[in-house]
Amino acid sequence: MPSSDAPRQGAMEQDPDSLIDARAGREYWQNVSADVNGMLGDIPSYKGFADISRIDLQGSRAFLAKLGIGAESGQKVASAIDGGAGIGRITKGLLLRVAQEVDVIEPMVKFTQALKKQPGLRNVYNVGLEEWQPAEGIVYDLVWTQWCVGHLTDEQLVHFLEICKGVLRPDTGVIVVKENLATGGRDVYDGVDSSVTRQDSKYESIFKRAGLRIIKAEVQRDMPQTPTLTLYPVKMYALKA
Repeated sequence: MPSSDAPRQGAMEQDPDSLIDARAGREYWQNVSADVNGMLGDIPSYKGFADISRIDLQGSRAFLAKLGIGAESGQKVASAIDGGAGIGRITKGLLLRVAQEVDVIEPMVKFTQALKKQPGLRNVYNVGLEEWQPAEGIVYDLVWTQWCVGHLTDEQLVHFLEICKGVLRPDTGVIVVKENLATGGRDVYDGVDSSVTRQDSKYESIFKRAGLRIIKAEVQRDMPQTPTLTLYPVKMYALKA
């Protein structure tokens, strides 16, 4: 979810990812409303931010088009997966427009109950990203994760990406990670939802450890800002083995 670039409480002496508590994170999401406002941390309810989901999805579609994927490029892929799907904002607003079939990973059952009826949806995995195991023999053309890997420790994120790498379609499959970036010189722990916002350099290190290379990266454009609310910059990384 988008977050403001404001100080967060946490033990600065520790590695921020060591403070992540999966149980606390799921308790937070269990109390979040199953709508776009809830998925985006109430940001759309702020004056000047009502269009943030539309702007985000538009930027994502443009990014995929530059990779030769989607309606703008005239090329749909066979299979995609949405990691940390929530209510399916990205599944419905992006992935089902660029893929024939979509799977989702989302630990909160209350978010996926209605999503299961969505045409084009294939498999729903109600587990955390750190617990996910792909079905035997499955191959994905596109793996998409957004505003969710902050709930994984660095080691868990490396492991998840390694699993994703193993189910990519050879030569053409791509992983996209879209996340907020910390800008203060270190990763930042958020005690509200027990997640970490990482620096660009940390992501680059994690991708390298997972045996992935960045084939394209781009900062999301046109995100709203106001004098009273500044959001973290958001960056998209396209990765291949």
